[in-house]
Amino acid sequence: MTLKRIFLPSLLAGLTVSTVLPTAQAAIALDRTRVVFPGNEKSVSLTVRNQNPELPYLAQGWLEDAQGIKLEGTSAFTVLPPVQRVEPKGQTQVKVQAMPGANLLPQDRESLFYFNLREIPPQSDKPNVLQIALQTRIKLFYRPAALAEAAAKQQATPFQEQLTLSKAGDGYTVNNPTPYFVTLVGASAKKGGEVVKGFEPLMVPPKGSTRLGGSATALGATPVLVYVSDYGGQLALTFRCGGTNCKVDETQRDK
Repeated sequence: MTLKRIFLPSLLAGLTVSTVLPTAQAAIALDRTRVVFPGNEKSVSLTVRNQNPELPYLAQGWLEDAQGIKLEGTSAFTVLPPVQRVEPKGQTQVKVQAMPGANLLPQDRESLFYFNLREIPPQSDKPNVLQIALQTRIKLFYRPAALAEAAAKQQATPFQEQLTLSKAGDGYTVNNPTPYFVTLVGASAKKGGEVVKGFEPLMVPPKGSTRLGGSATALGATPVLVYVSDYGGQLALTFRCGGTNCKVDETQRDK
């Protein structure tokens, strides 16, 4: 409780200053941009690095559900240790550990959580110093054991290739028939082309559909969507359209 009371004013001050100093960079960094938690594992470890060459920092980690509510008590997962010291230019590990509540999660599709890591700077010994504290928030996907095994077997043909597009008016809807979340970060008329006006990154839920920003006319007959892989890479899907429906052209697969 003491830690929380000390930190919150610093966080609010940091948010205010960050609007003035957009070049401020976090000292505490993670080794990845997303976490996939296989259902057959008891825990997943992440590497935490302190990029500051002179000062130690505290790293505070916690998890939230898809609605941004912090996980407490007997929830599906916990973070260990919740707070730890990281030496200058040093690194350590933080563990996301499954709890009994993980067994109650849906087994026919992925579940979405958010992993948060907040840096807490050392107290300055100089007067009138405003300290900036930054926070990293990444997606954590719980992937049930059977789906994790299936995804591993599909590496040559990624599950993202099952996406389809359906056209209505001058726009497309992305349809995801798979039990996995798919994050799209780009949409263009050709590979390597400029992102079309109106597109915004989006996440398509398992067995769901989401409207794609940007005009169907601008995307043309062979739209290209860029998705984020399990390892944080960005790969392109080239579609072939016939009438109002589009399917992935597997011959144009990224290697």
